[in-house]
Amino acid sequence: MSMQGMEEPEELLNPSRDLPWDRFSAWLHCICVVGFDLELGQTVEALFPPNAKLTDKEKTSICYLSFPDSNSGCLGDTQFCFRFRQSAGRKSSLHCVLDQTDRDSPVYLKKDPACFYGYVYFRQVRDKTLKRGYFQKSLVLISKLPYINFFHTVLKQIAPEYFERSDPCLEAACSDIDRWAEPLPGKILNLPIMGIVIKVRIPTRHDKPGTTQILELTQPSDEHISVTLPTIHEVDIFRCFSPVFFHIQLLWELVLLGEPLVVMAPSPSQSSETVLALVGCIAPLKYCSDFRPYFTIHDSEFKEYTTRTQAPPSVIFGVTNPFFAKTLQHWPHIIRIGDVKLAGDVPKQVKVKKLKNLKTLDSKPGVYSSYKPYLNRDDEIIKQLQKGVQQKRPLEAQNAILRRHFLELTQSFIIPLERYVAGLMPLLKSISAWKSPPQLKPFSQEEFMKTLEKTGPQLTSRLKGDWIGLYKHFLRSPNFEGWFRLRRKEMTQKLEALHLEALCNEDLLIWVQKHSEVEAVDLVLKLKSKLVQAEREHLPVKADTLEKLQDHVDTIIQELPEDLRGILLKTNTS
Repeated sequence: MSMQGMEEPEELLNPSRDLPWDRFSAWLHCICVVGFDLELGQTVEALFPPNAKLTDKEKTSICYLSFPDSNSGCLGDTQFCFRFRQSAGRKSSLHCVLDQTDRDSPVYLKKDPACFYGYVYFRQVRDKTLKRGYFQKSLVLISKLPYINFFHTVLKQIAPEYFERSDPCLEAACSDIDRWAEPLPGKILNLPIMGIVIKVRIPTRHDKPGTTQILELTQPSDEHISVTLPTIHEVDIFRCFSPVFFHIQLLWELVLLGEPLVVMAPSPSQSSETVLALVGCIAPLKYCSDFRPYFTIHDSEFKEYTTRTQAPPSVIFGVTNPFFAKTLQHWPHIIRIGDVKLAGDVPKQVKVKKLKNLKTLDSKPGVYSSYKPYLNRDDEIIKQLQKGVQQKRPLEAQNAILRRHFLELTQSFIIPLERYVAGLMPLLKSISAWKSPPQLKPFSQEEFMKTLEKTGPQLTSRLKGDWIGLYKHFLRSPNFEGWFRLRRKEMTQKLEALHLEALCNEDLLIWVQKHSEVEAVDLVLKLKSKLVQAEREHLPVKADTLEKLQDHVDTIIQELPEDLRGILLKTNTS
């Protein structure tokens, strides 16, 4: 890959400094140490920075979610991820740079306004000097950013050192993080942590889906770089799906349609990785419903999600406690993951199991559902991956094959929708400087379905099946609602930007000379309002267009009588 089009690497240290912890808060909300107290149970023993704001409810959630369930029996070191709702009414304390981070990020990497991610490094070892007989402690990074692979890599550097040397080590790590460059998409970042440097590139929304920027090829090798991450967020998707290998088509459909889905796994690591793999399998579409990579009976939403008085909500969550096998028998789709064999063997072909078979606690691994997929199974991908296992193909290659399969499947499905929605834009000639921007045409399911005969997924996918039925189901799902809401917002902003350009191309001074002072003042106020909107909503408009519009405003004001000029100039600076 050539250097052309790639941004220059960020410096290790940026000389322009903001407030203390400002850089830190662009990446993390806080770092927690969760220990086990014989009388109190799990407790937050330390918090960095010390003034980090967490409500009691949030601390309780972090405490319960930071320890593997007692049934998991995780000895040694365990890493996993969880996600929990932030308390209502909390004001965002994140660095303003995240606005740009969010604006330039792919939709599936944007920060979550309602939830925090917790990245956990848990250690449990025998210790006869402790009354309980075990040392049990978790180091937890709390962040709004879904950079799973990156934060787990950071924890691997910090946690072992911390468990050996305690608090001074955390203070040093926080100091390192507070020197990091902002998490801006597209930049190559060299991030020092605990004596090493991690090199990453955060994807941008302009990246071609399915391409991974391999950093080693874009830059000469740097001696001080210790770890180069090809991806900041992706989990090992082939390993996650290998226990339910023959059902990947069915699982893709369930996730696409926002169906309620539970993953029952032996450990929080397998639980969280499998949930994250499921959520990611419909990329570049964003999964718009709730998902919990690790969920416990202590969760504040436990009753909400396990009640039998209503249909299960659209959510994917991962659990390890056998209690859920009984509690969630009424859920329509359940995946049971056994212990993954280190040899990476693909299981023999198994049918989807009936839900009634889940009643026993020792149920076999597999998919329990009565769902009938709309599309026929793609046997080609199954054979290709099976052959890879037999030939001991590297896991990275297996991962890439499976990820490309899901990407092509999602793109085949979404391209007809993209094409139809693009046609809802009004014609360019309908945009006039002297009228409000025209409205988008409404989405018509009937009209969309008519387009599928000629421009449907059959153009790009070899898969046969009931595509029409799949689309009808999808149009009722939260994922369609979220996708279309974002598309409609983008298109409305495009119309606003085109309207601004139309205004810029008018000779407004001639218009003002033909109209009254009251109308001229009204025009100035409207133009100023448009400029504020363009900046606030980051409309897709060129900088010189905004400059030209501001020049129009200034020129019109200079043409007005002095008293009006004074008033408008005051509003200009207020």
